[in-house]
Amino acid sequence: MTDQNVSAPAARSRRISPLTITIVLVVVLVLAFLAASAVITEVLWYDQLGFLPVLTTQWIAAGAMFLIGFLAMAIPVFFAIDIAYRKRPVYARLTAQLDRYQELIEPLRRLVKWGLPAVLGLFAGFSSAAQWQRVLLWMNREGTGATDAQFGLDVSFYLFDLPLLQGIVGFASAVTLISLILGVATSYLYGGISFSGRDVRISKATRIQAAVLAVLYLLLQAVSLWLDQYRTLNDPQGLLTGATFADVRAVIPGKQILAGIAVLIAILFLITAFTGKWRLPVIGTALFLASSLVLGVGYPWAIQQFQVQPDEKSLEDEYITRNIEATRTAYGIDDVEIERYDAVTDAEPGALRNDAVATANIRIMDPEVISRTFAQLEQSKQYYTFPNSLNVDRYEIDGQVEDTVSAIRDIDVENQNSWYNRTLVYTHGYGLVAAFGNQRSPGGEPVFLENGIPTSGKLGEFEPRVYFGMNSPEYSIVGGERDRPIEVDYPADAESGAEASADTAEGAEAAEEAPEDDSVEATEEVDGERQNLTTFSGEGGPVLNNIFTKLIYALKFQDMEVLLSGAVVDGSQILYDRNPIDRVQKVAPYLTIDAAPYASVVDGRVKWIIDGYTTSASYPYSDVTDMNALTVDADNPAGSPSNPVNYIRNSVKATVDAYDGTVTLYAWDTEDPILKAWSKVFPGTLQSVSEMSGDLLSHVRYPTDLFKVQREVLSKYHVTNAGAFYSAEDAWRTPNDPVSANQNLPQPPYYLTLSAGAGAEPNYSIYSTYIPDATGEGARDILTGYLAANANAGSEDGEISEDYGKLKLLTLPKGDTVPGPGQVQNAYNTDPAVSTELNILRQGETNVISGNLLTLPVGGGLLYVQPVYIEASSGTSFPLLQKVLVSFGDDIAFEDTLDQALDELFGGNSGASAGDGDVSETETPSEGSDGSEGSGSDAEGGSGGSSGGGSLEAALREMQSALADRDEAMKSGDWTAYGEADERLKRAIEEALEAG
Repeated sequence: MTDQNVSAPAARSRRISPLTITIVLVVVLVLAFLAASAVITEVLWYDQLGFLPVLTTQWIAAGAMFLIGFLAMAIPVFFAIDIAYRKRPVYARLTAQLDRYQELIEPLRRLVKWGLPAVLGLFAGFSSAAQWQRVLLWMNREGTGATDAQFGLDVSFYLFDLPLLQGIVGFASAVTLISLILGVATSYLYGGISFSGRDVRISKATRIQAAVLAVLYLLLQAVSLWLDQYRTLNDPQGLLTGATFADVRAVIPGKQILAGIAVLIAILFLITAFTGKWRLPVIGTALFLASSLVLGVGYPWAIQQFQVQPDEKSLEDEYITRNIEATRTAYGIDDVEIERYDAVTDAEPGALRNDAVATANIRIMDPEVISRTFAQLEQSKQYYTFPNSLNVDRYEIDGQVEDTVSAIRDIDVENQNSWYNRTLVYTHGYGLVAAFGNQRSPGGEPVFLENGIPTSGKLGEFEPRVYFGMNSPEYSIVGGERDRPIEVDYPADAESGAEASADTAEGAEAAEEAPEDDSVEATEEVDGERQNLTTFSGEGGPVLNNIFTKLIYALKFQDMEVLLSGAVVDGSQILYDRNPIDRVQKVAPYLTIDAAPYASVVDGRVKWIIDGYTTSASYPYSDVTDMNALTVDADNPAGSPSNPVNYIRNSVKATVDAYDGTVTLYAWDTEDPILKAWSKVFPGTLQSVSEMSGDLLSHVRYPTDLFKVQREVLSKYHVTNAGAFYSAEDAWRTPNDPVSANQNLPQPPYYLTLSAGAGAEPNYSIYSTYIPDATGEGARDILTGYLAANANAGSEDGEISEDYGKLKLLTLPKGDTVPGPGQVQNAYNTDPAVSTELNILRQGETNVISGNLLTLPVGGGLLYVQPVYIEASSGTSFPLLQKVLVSFGDDIAFEDTLDQALDELFGGNSGASAGDGDVSETETPSEGSDGSEGSGSDAEGGSGGSSGGGSLEAALREMQSALADRDEAMKSGDWTAYGEADERLKRAIEEALEAG
């Protein structure tokens, strides 16, 4: 062995040049400054928002966990290597190969001795730091009062204790195993372990070190096996989530026995540390491996194959019941009210008389279709934009609550090439545009209740500027002590919405009531257009009050203009992280955020309302699902990474002020044990519901993503009988959306005012339908269930409506054959009268767009409503509502308005009026109109009674002429001429049908 005391020839010392030292120092200082700037900008952001303790708590917890993880890995590994080296045999006889290994390693020994533990410690530290949420939850946990059905432990053990304990045991096992491997490797390199033929020689020190580490590892495995028995209650494999018959009778006892065997083998290794006899622990280890195969695999398999499978339904009954009860509780569907709904299918006259409120509020404006109409009519300038999907909301107008579709007119800086314009001039959106969901204009446009620039209408005075929105720029610099304003507020020549719609009674009234905008500070020409200018006056971001602050933000956004521009004056604020979802996620990192935030006018401000969920995948016996997969539908086709959950609560309602970005969190579900723990972790960050105004509560709704998850779980778990559940004889699924481009995606849920069941009061609700879960030839698209959740939170200050969140499931008898959405859409597409009119509408340069297919439980049955839009196929194009399709049972009607269609469907008088019932009164019939109501048809294709004159040839010629005139009017934007041509087309269609 090489004599370690013999020094190598002295090497000529090499001096490091001053230039090298300087370069290294500069690089280190730059990296340090960049890191410091990232830290400081985060501190400034949280501090300005009033949530600095959230950031410091995270950093302290993560830092402490990093330090613990680093030391817990680095120290044992260091001592494992160090002890193995120090206790090496002094006169060990080494092979030539080992001698060469030592010659290679010896120069690096100190580096490996100190560096390897440090590197492993860094990995362990970062891994541990990522678990800060789990640790803080455990430190602040509370009992739930509910126990699991197998062990009788409080559910909090599974939510908080078990995940942490298993994490600790797993980490400790990894540390012990790595220490054992590195200690043995070091001993081998330095002669502590040697091989001579079949003999293996192990020094005493190596034996003791290896045996002690083996004892620790085996004891940890015993603890792990003991904890694994509790994990079976969350095991999603097999028939259901949770311990089944085979688990209770074989798997759980097997893990307990194996844990005991691991302890016994650990004792044998401990004895070996003193006796040096390896025979017994080696035999014990072999037996342990064999026992693992027998008790962990073979015995459970035998129980399952030979005892369970022959009588699985009976033996699993108890465990299926456990799974059903736990799943319904964990997903908040245990109190769902189930009601048999014997739906009639005959459309009798006056059938809707008892459903007047629901009928009057049927939404004919599809928020997924008319967003382009909003953009065309209300965008005003190229630097504004509207979202692809509008919000469904409700407002009290003239003492009556109206369902609406609305959206923010947000800023769009994509076409702004200069930093000055992007950052200092075009800083905010302007206004909220809202339209009645149940009304249309004679030309098919939405009837706005709030629109125009400056904003005017029915919503009263409110702050219209939107500095924090879904499309806001990455950052803007606003405010400050300026000689003159530079932020574009809105075009100086823009018409108000009230003026633009003054031809209607509502528009004239809005024009008279349009408020003066006192916040406009100046009017100047910007980019060749006269613009009203303003200056931000709120507190929305950190203040750029010195050169250091400007520098760190210049580095953060990699824009030196932040530092160098003279337009960044004293008092300027920098607004960033402006997306409402991002802001809530940063101040409440424990929440899963709903994908559908919406903006409402609340207490004179535009506020984003956002739902937050607390979730877990550790609730005992509850079915595990992928939340992100369940929230995918035709309106939300983009999936996210897997997010397994088996417990969910809508625990927090959050608001974000669109003007100054203020985030407010409200503790919505105060009984949620996870939220209770987080409220202790971040004290003072959650406000009570009692602090919510009545105006805010009137806009709060039942969350979309929660409802999607619950409807999917209820598709199986509406069945509470274990035998029926096992047979899956009544399994359902959400029907695919028949109007989506991708018809393999589920139909989204819809918000409507409806009455869920016979005698139920009409309420603002979110609903979805069910059809049988079958594929292939046996698949039938008939309705089996209708799920609705009361989405009305009330309008009293600090008081949630008692009925909010109540789930109502209407189940249709198995003998009934009420058509599902797919069948209804197929009937629409194949009905002779309907298809004739649709084909006529498609002629020329127009496209036909089918809107959302709505389903309502009215008239003792189920009514389907679908708006039909047209748009030009070239040039300036946007959808306009042209027709409405309705069906009830097998009867179909297709008319210009919903009111007309319902009357046609129900024998000439539906018994109730729809929201668009006054459209025909505002229309001025062209000369020669006979006032006919249009056409309708039943399933057999019989045409409705419409009168008309003239031959078929003359009618077809008139249709062609009207189509050409209508297309020309659409291209030129002459909507008056378009309306006149459209009326001619309708009359010609009626005459052609009569003549045919």
